Amino acid sequence: MDMVLEICNLCKSYGEFSLRDINMSLEKGTLTGFIGPNGAGKTTTIKSILNIIKPDDGKITVLGMDSINSDLEIKSKLGIVLDDGHFYEDLTLRKMKNLIAPMYPTWDDNAYNFYIKKFELPESKKIKDLSRGMRMKYALVLSLSHGADLFILDEPTSGLDPLVRSELIEILKDIVFEGNRTVLMSTHITSDLDKIADYLYFIYDGKIILKGQKDEIKDQHAIVKGDTAVLLPDYKNYFVGINKSSYGFEGLTDNKAALKNVLPDKTVYEVPSIEDILLYYTRRFK
Repeated sequence: MDMVLEICNLCKSYGEFSLRDINMSLEKGTLTGFIGPNGAGKTTTIKSILNIIKPDDGKITVLGMDSINSDLEIKSKLGIVLDDGHFYEDLTLRKMKNLIAPMYPTWDDNAYNFYIKKFELPESKKIKDLSRGMRMKYALVLSLSHGADLFILDEPTSGLDPLVRSELIEILKDIVFEGNRTVLMSTHITSDLDKIADYLYFIYDGKIILKGQKDEIKDQHAIVKGDTAVLLPDYKNYFVGINKSSYGFEGLTDNKAALKNVLPDKTVYEVPSIEDILLYYTRRFK
């Protein structure tokens, strides 16, 4: 198995917040969703991967290289799309490209021209005049033009309207499928990951509390609905969380197979969305 990113026991403390023993592996040619509520530790983890902040403990290997000792070589092979940009606002897209291209020995002008046209980006326009969606596309164009192997995206679809978000999701699918590239996508918009993620890591309060293949996680869990009268005395052992009312109950189980053996057939089981799973686990740990 070809691992593009490996994080081992990453720790970082900021005052009252601590990132604790983060372990993560990204397989080549996959898209991994990194999810969790605001303040859970997603951005701290990403900045540690990028060597923007120094961890207190742990080891990070990117593309087979140590993240600290091989910082420049690693960054030449990364496609980085951060929520806050990092472009010179008064430059046009063409001038920004001319500034960036010489930094990469693998820069390919043909690839740049191809993607600029494909994503319909106006080269004569200034960065400050681009919509958020165009900024995201432009960052991807630059990454694709220097042959990035690993794309790290921090909230790339946040603040986009549904049509632009859908377009960006299709672009990300193509990036992985066509080039056998790897994507780590940090986001709180979990519906996007329902469509494209291969793997999920769920971080809460500085710790990874759930991880695995997306389809396996969804298959293991279920939204369960039924009459409260059928609940067993030890029902909490079968649920991540449960809501009861005069109309019945609804809950999330993390052991669908076991629960089906003890509850009546008339109980309803539904496939949960990633958002369902995120919300129930977040409530559980509060």
